[in-house]
Amino acid sequence: MNDRGKTHFGFQEVVEDEKAQRVADVFDSVAQRYDLMNDLMSGGLHRLWKSFTIAKSGVRGRARVLDVAGGTGDLALAFARKLGEGGEVWLTDINNAMLTRGRDRLCDKGALVRVAQCDAEQLPFPEDYFDCLTVAFGLRNMTHKDRALAEMRRVLRPGGCLLVLEFSQVWKPLAPAYDFYSFKVIPRLGQIIAHDQSSYRYLAESIRVHPDQQALKLLMEQAGLECVEFFNLALGVVALHRGFKF
Repeated sequence: MNDRGKTHFGFQEVVEDEKAQRVADVFDSVAQRYDLMNDLMSGGLHRLWKSFTIAKSGVRGRARVLDVAGGTGDLALAFARKLGEGGEVWLTDINNAMLTRGRDRLCDKGALVRVAQCDAEQLPFPEDYFDCLTVAFGLRNMTHKDRALAEMRRVLRPGGCLLVLEFSQVWKPLAPAYDFYSFKVIPRLGQIIAHDQSSYRYLAESIRVHPDQQALKLLMEQAGLECVEFFNLALGVVALHRGFKF
């Protein structure tokens, strides 16, 4: 954020209230084709990244898990299957179109998951409640990342962990090819598959203005998380950050 009351929406600088509505418009537009586009854009690799996230969570038994900005519910579904009836899994998202699609998808698969529409900066849960929180490809869309991270820490129990799976800074020799793919191929795919080129151009831009690996690590530490570490995936195209509350 540069000037008070302003933030980034991709490469544009907008007032904070405007960003929330613009992000909502993006996900209203892409919700129906969201899963298909994820498979096409990542070549299916997003499934491996999410499996790695589940493995690094370490949850088992009667754990309580919150998936923030969970969209169509990939992580919530995986946690529900891992924990079974003994666990408590929540799927949340600020966007109704995405959350509705996620809820219906999980119901169709027989997953017992609780659902709540809410803002990550104001989570409707008590302090020290969850054993694990995840946010996958959602943090970069949040207006106040520092507030969201602090709020996620608040609802974690002591000893619990926060896992942030997000696009990050790619290995520098790969950057030119990655830029071409991001700004030429992905928007074109968005136009063909989702009939929405601008939303996928925003996706590419939002990645470039999101904090890199070290900057996000620092942001999580400033929010009060400890033992923060990150794991680069796909040569830094994506990074998984993990921090604990003690």
